[in-house]
This record gives sequence, structure tokens and C-alpha cells, in this order.
Amino acid sequence: MNAQLILEDGTVFRGRSVGSPKSVSGEVVFNTGMVGYTEALTDPSYRGQIMTLTFPLVGNYGVPREFESPRIQASALVVSEMAHEYSHSAAERSLPQWLQDEGIPCIAGIDTRALTKRLRTRGCMLGKLVVDDADVALDDPNARNLVAEVSTGAPEIFEGKGKRIVLVDCGAKGSIVEELRKRDLTVIRVPWDYDFLKEDFDGLFISNGPGDPTACATTILNIRRAIESEKPIMGICLGNQLLALAAGANTYKLKFGHRGHNQPCVEVGTGRCYITSQNHGFAVDENTLPEGWHPWFRNANDGSNEGIRHATKPFLSVQFHPEAAPGPVDCNYLFDKFVGMVK
Repeated sequence: MNAQLILEDGTVFRGRSVGSPKSVSGEVVFNTGMVGYTEALTDPSYRGQIMTLTFPLVGNYGVPREFESPRIQASALVVSEMAHEYSHSAAERSLPQWLQDEGIPCIAGIDTRALTKRLRTRGCMLGKLVVDDADVALDDPNARNLVAEVSTGAPEIFEGKGKRIVLVDCGAKGSIVEELRKRDLTVIRVPWDYDFLKEDFDGLFISNGPGDPTACATTILNIRRAIESEKPIMGICLGNQLLALAAGANTYKLKFGHRGHNQPCVEVGTGRCYITSQNHGFAVDENTLPEGWHPWFRNANDGSNEGIRHATKPFLSVQFHPEAAPGPVDCNYLFDKFVGMVK
């Protein structure tokens, strides 16, 4: 079938449908990762988004059995060339087949370089993927509480031999749970709006997630109360923004976001640069951090905040993903740093 990607500024890209034959709307974003399309598609942080992959050939290693979450979270996929034949020992089906099985549309055969340059110049835009002329209205996913759509429905405990950690699930990637369990911690995974302060725990971990962090008012209030208890806190991605908001700082929407496995981040103080995996459209305004809080990392490309920490108390968070899989593991040591604080 024929397909069109129509941006809110009127720009139209014409191609062919290689996924589910249905039309959808969402926020059009781009990811610069060379691999990891299965992990990206199932990452809850992509909820409501039409994902453009900048790497020109997609699908050549197929789709394995295990993912970051049980289903595809992105609304649609945009690629330059789709491989229908695949080769990998862990693959069970092709990417087009998986998209069809999950009911996710995909457009192929368009100039993704031109699309990416358009998004970088104009900024992220709403758009719609129209298949076979079945038009749909533009819909802004950020107007919804996307975190509520991807968070777990009820508390879940993963028993370990070590300290008890509450993981606030705002759309937690499976890799975060794996990294915590790998360190023998008992993980209590709770919904985004759960009153976790009634639990018996030694440390608090705030996960990644989609959308505008200010939509999570209940989570922010609970984190603010946790800060008063002075138990160790660590956040990742959306968790960085939520911790900052709970501390009293502000956040803002980036022009086109940071999404990919190759984002350079410089540690404040040491000047050391780490290559990181990222997926976020909002950032912390570090100029609004209250007394006692300091920037920890900054993005080497645009200078935006990539992490915060408290000067004297065990509170820290990063905007990037130290648990990235696939992706660089330069900052995986941060999980050990958190465990050390808890102990």
C-alpha cells in the first residue's frame, strides 16, 4: 500500500506501507542509533511517538524473543529502507512481520535524512502516518498523561539478598530492573502514583518514562517527601527531571530531543566525557536548581543538563541511560555508586 508521512507544517513524505495497514498520529522524532530498533520500539519512553530511524537500513537482524517491555510502545516507525530478509541466531521473525503482528504502521522508502534535517531545523512536530488515504486527525500525545499509560498496574517484588529498593515505575525499561537485581538488591516495583513511603525500603530509584514530567504531580509530591527522609535517591531520564522538580527546579521541552546511542556527556568538575544512550524530549533547567543542588553532567553538543546531585546528601540522577542495552556502558558504574550510597 501507499503511505504518507504528513507533518503539522504541511511537509509530506511519500513512501510505502511495510507494517500494519492503519493510519496513526503522534509526535515525530528521530533516533540516531545504528542498532537497537527492537529495544527502542519497546521502550516506554517512546509512547505516543512516530519514531524515525536515521540509519539507512533497518531490519537486517530480525526480531528476537526478549524486549524492554512486553509490547511495542511507539505509535509508528519511519525508515529509509526496510530489510524483509534477516539473519541472526536469536531472531524469530522479521521486523515487518513483528510490526504487523503488533498492529504498528511503518512507512519505508522515504528520505529520512531530509526528514531529520527538517526536524532539527523546525523542531519536533506533530505528524500523521496515513496509509492508503485513510486520513486521521493530528493528536498531541503530550496532552495526555503518558506515564499513567505505561506504568505498572500494581506493586511487584523481586526478591534479593541485599537492601530493599523502591523502583518508581514511570515506564521503566527492563534493563533497569536487571541491573538492580544483578547487584542482589530486593526490588519493589511500584506504580507511578503509588505512596511508596509506607513501604519498608533503604533506597529510592526513579525510572525513565515518556512525556512531560510536570504531568506526574503525585510522583513529584512523593519524591519531595522522600527527600525529607534523606534516604538515598537515584533517577534515570524522566527520573532526573522528576527529582529536579521535587527539589524545586524547573524543566523545559527541548527543540528536538536527544535520542540515540552516541550522545557525549561531560562530567562537571572532572571534565571527563562519556558516550551515552539517551531518549528524552524534556530537560532540567539547571539555572533554577535551589541551594545545595548542583549540575552533574552536561551534554557536550548543546550544553543542556544531563544530571544533578546534592552537595551533601545522597541524592543524584542522570538524564541518560547507564543501563543501555544495546548502547555504550561507560556509565554502568553509576548503579554501583547508588548501591554504595544505600549500603
